[in-house]
Amino acid sequence: MDAALRAEIEGALGARLVHAEPVAGGDINQAARARLADGRVVFVKHHEVAPPGMFDGEAHGLGWLAAAGALRVPRVLGHGSRWLALEWLEPGHRVADFDARLGRGLAQLHRAGAPGFGLDRANFLATLPQDNRAAADWPTFWLERRLRPTAELAIARGRGPARWRADLDRLAAVLPAIAGPAEPPARLHGDLWTGNVHVDDAGAPALIDPAVYGGHREVDLAMLALFGTVSPGLIAAYDEVWPLADGWRDRVALWQLYPLLVHAVLFGGGYGAQVQRVLDAHS
Repeated sequence: MDAALRAEIEGALGARLVHAEPVAGGDINQAARARLADGRVVFVKHHEVAPPGMFDGEAHGLGWLAAAGALRVPRVLGHGSRWLALEWLEPGHRVADFDARLGRGLAQLHRAGAPGFGLDRANFLATLPQDNRAAADWPTFWLERRLRPTAELAIARGRGPARWRADLDRLAAVLPAIAGPAEPPARLHGDLWTGNVHVDDAGAPALIDPAVYGGHREVDLAMLALFGTVSPGLIAAYDEVWPLADGWRDRVALWQLYPLLVHAVLFGGGYGAQVQRVLDAHS
């Protein structure tokens, strides 16, 4: 990190940064385990050209998740336009009932709810803005605040075909019928791939890197399944707290459409073909 950024972080945290070592921080930001002169060890992530409000949105999202008291979330120590500092969660080894703890915790988080479908502010998934303006119902929010804007970005960047507009029009006609029973808005992590489920030093689950909003609870489970697996033990524990609606497994691919679109925008490659397969199956 440059000298100006280092000085800003030190001023906000009230201590000199004496050592920093890079750690894995995903594909978007640089990240470091930093030791301060007062003995604290903190996690710092930074981005030299972060979109305005990106780290403010993440700090707010972490606080919103923590307020549910359902799963551990790192405490925000400070943030600026280019950085975010969190308490350091020492990684550990999963306890035997890790999946069950995660399942129960996610159900509790989701049951904490949200005022509506959306959020009182915009935020980001990676570096892409999320339009969180409220919608009257979940299918409208999913289509108009998530799928259409992200598809337009993909088309504009040459990473998706113009035919996606017509595909989404067809999906709009059937979405209310295939989106499952109406449910109250859940408090979503919003980017819950397996890499954003941390194992703390006690072996318990903790949530990091959110892209929060009020939405359908099946979205978080679908994201967990996109780049990993959702174990039967996790689902059984989730159902103990808040049973999932019938047919939820049939809707997994539908809720994976947004993160697939995001990956098509950011990375291209084969993600566009995956998007097309989901659209073909549902529209």
